[in-house]
Amino acid sequence: MRTAEFSRKTKETDIKLKLSLDGCGIFKGETGCGFLDHMMSAFCKHSRFDIELEAVGDTQVDYHHLTEDIGIALGTAYKNALGDMKGISRYGFFILPMDEALILSAVDISGRALSCISLNILAEQIGNGFDTELCEEFWVAFARSALITLHIRQLTGSNSHHIIEAVFKSCAKSLKQAAAFDETMKGEIPSSKGVL
Repeated sequence: MRTAEFSRKTKETDIKLKLSLDGCGIFKGETGCGFLDHMMSAFCKHSRFDIELEAVGDTQVDYHHLTEDIGIALGTAYKNALGDMKGISRYGFFILPMDEALILSAVDISGRALSCISLNILAEQIGNGFDTELCEEFWVAFARSALITLHIRQLTGSNSHHIIEAVFKSCAKSLKQAAAFDETMKGEIPSSKGVL
C-alpha cells in the first residue's frame, strides 16, 4: 500500500492529511467549507484514493488559506506516497464532461513543478461563499508541492459549479492514471534520465 501522512500548521491553518493511493475512493473529514468537502469527496471517488483530513483554518476571513494549504498537503502526500516511483506510468490525461462543461487535464510526474491552467469561470462565488478563483489556487499549490507538471484546460462550460467539479474529477482521473503501475516498465524509473 502506497500511503503518506503530512501535517502543516501555520498561524492561518492546521492541516493533517493521510493519503492512500491504492484505496477505495473514500474521503473522511471536513474542511470547514461545504463546497470544498464536496470537491474532495468527488476527487476521492474518481481517483480511488483514500483521504483522511483534519483541517482548521481562518475561515472567518475567507477560504483562501484553507484551500491553498489543503492543496499543499495533498500534493506533498501524493509525492511522498509515490515512493521511488519505479514502474509507475508517469503520465496521465483525461477529458471529462459534466453536462455542458468539458475539462481536459494532463499530468506528468516529472519532478518539475509547473501548472498551466486556463479556466473561464463566470461566477465569483459558489456554494457557501467559496471564491471560484480558489479552484486554480488549489491546483497550483498541489502541482508545486507534488513536483508535477499539470495542465488544466476548460474546453467548454458555462455553469461554474459544473466547471470546478469537472476540474476536480478530471484531475482525479489523470493523477490516478499517472500513479498506476505500468507492467511493461518492469520496475524501472519511467525516464531516459533514470531519475524523476
